[in-house]
Amino acid sequence: MHAVVQSVTDRIIARSQHSRAQYLAALNEAKINGVHRSSLSCGNLAHGFAACSPADKSAIKALTKANIGIVTAFNDMLSAHQPYEHYPQLLKAACQEVGSVAQVAGGVPAMCDGVTQGQPGMELSLLSREVIAMATAVGLSHNMFDGALLLGICDKIVPGLLIGALSFGHLPMLFVPAGPMKSGIPNKEKARIRQQFAQGQVDRAALLEAESKSYHSAGTCTFYGTANSNQLMLEVMGLQLPGSSFVNPDDPLREALNKMAAKQVCRLTEMGTQYTPIGEVVNEKSVVNGIVALLATGGSTNLTMHIVAAARAAGIIVNWDDFSELSDAVPLLARVYPNGHADINHFHAAGGMALLIKELLDAGLLHEEVNTVAGFGLRRYTQEPKLIDNELIWVEGPSESLDPEVLTKVAQPFQANGGLKLLKGNLGRAVIKVSAVSPSHRVVEAPAIVIDDQNKLEALFKAGELDKDCVVVVKGQGPKAIGMPELHKLTPILGTLQDKGFKVALLTDGRMSGASGKVPAAIHLTPEALDGGMIAKVENGDLIRVDANSGELTLLVNETVLSTREAEKVNLRSNSYGMGRELFSALRSNLSSPETGARCTTTIDENY
Repeated sequence: MHAVVQSVTDRIIARSQHSRAQYLAALNEAKINGVHRSSLSCGNLAHGFAACSPADKSAIKALTKANIGIVTAFNDMLSAHQPYEHYPQLLKAACQEVGSVAQVAGGVPAMCDGVTQGQPGMELSLLSREVIAMATAVGLSHNMFDGALLLGICDKIVPGLLIGALSFGHLPMLFVPAGPMKSGIPNKEKARIRQQFAQGQVDRAALLEAESKSYHSAGTCTFYGTANSNQLMLEVMGLQLPGSSFVNPDDPLREALNKMAAKQVCRLTEMGTQYTPIGEVVNEKSVVNGIVALLATGGSTNLTMHIVAAARAAGIIVNWDDFSELSDAVPLLARVYPNGHADINHFHAAGGMALLIKELLDAGLLHEEVNTVAGFGLRRYTQEPKLIDNELIWVEGPSESLDPEVLTKVAQPFQANGGLKLLKGNLGRAVIKVSAVSPSHRVVEAPAIVIDDQNKLEALFKAGELDKDCVVVVKGQGPKAIGMPELHKLTPILGTLQDKGFKVALLTDGRMSGASGKVPAAIHLTPEALDGGMIAKVENGDLIRVDANSGELTLLVNETVLSTREAEKVNLRSNSYGMGRELFSALRSNLSSPETGARCTTTIDENY
């Protein structure tokens, strides 16, 4: 093992010793011999199979076959989740083929950050993760199931499903992806038209045409944002079948993989031959594997919260120092938009997950000896699935990249370190995604332009007040304040300013999109303004230094001056109601800091 990877892993194991032991004790306590529904009364059981077919009723009554719960995030407004509409029937039939049964245990909400960007509904986005976790638990709470299949892909949906699933850590579970849509308009062209629209050079019709050619069919968005980062993380953590993440929805291989996922989870139950509960698949080593793969590919900054939150649900304590130390040691191996011009389909074609995992394993950057849903050992994931004569088989994946400009080798990385950096200073702690930021833009020292609403930046831009070096400070955006919405609406404006030759950076206690790109963005700032963070004292004109090379984040104002300033009060009046926001006030006020996963402390607390 690479010395840094081993050192960070050992540190996480030591830090988590008590909480992990408590989690595993709870997992073992929940195990039973035989099918779980055997503990139900006749009345309980009758309610549980009342709507089943006669054959499934007989199977469930017999208490000799595994029953698999399906938790689905299907809706047909989300392109990534629309393919899930017909999955339950296919998965049920596949379970029956191996002598088991399956039932839809429940549905979870699935909102799209792409639809809610810049809208009030975005303030529910991060909070939806907690709702999804609780809804997953409700679906599995009937004690009818011996395992589960989890149908989810995008932003908060995968982390929510995983957190909820880990509260049933004694059950085996597989995630079942649906795959990305096929490639549309090139990402570079989409970004160009967005900036032209921001400058008033093209009209809304031209912008909508470009967006429609980019997001054009069923499947996950093809850029490397949070949704595809989720899929990569799940596969490297051994929670999906090898090579299943990025197969398109209409590819016949997709259906074969889905059927195999259903059959495999049956084998992993206590009644099968390979009992492997999800709470044992997710351990300190697999969590580190997920972080390493994220860093090696320049993945979404959102995962700096979601991995932390999911790990804590399994009694594992991870922090941003772990991310930053690993990032310094892990080379960048992928260039996928916004960290390049290719999309996730190009990454898959270049060698995809099999080559990525092989390179990282061979370099000692991933732990090989881990449990996975495909068996023991991560080396299994250097194989890729093929459909030959209608038979699903796995073959050795490529040993060389088919497109070295998209996916490269450890010996020839795009850069020596990973895609994320921890920033520290008198402003607090923040993360920055540097993989897509040119080295010439990684250090910015400039006066602050302070706003408390991302929608206010457009007026300043149109008035010409941003035509200068600046650090745009958006405060009052943290988890407790307004639910930490993504601020992706700022991207075209800031990108335009940078293209004009200005030194520009963003500083916020909110989030940027999983597609954070070429503008340096110090995000997830902790403590947030509502918790008395220094960002609440920043005023227009204050010099701020954002140094992604050294990790410095400093408000260059005399300490004596700062001590006399009053922190500006965060005005929440307009963000506390409307678009359902009033229903989430209790959750919002209980969210923890981003570095501890922005968890809702009323539901996913330090139980261990």
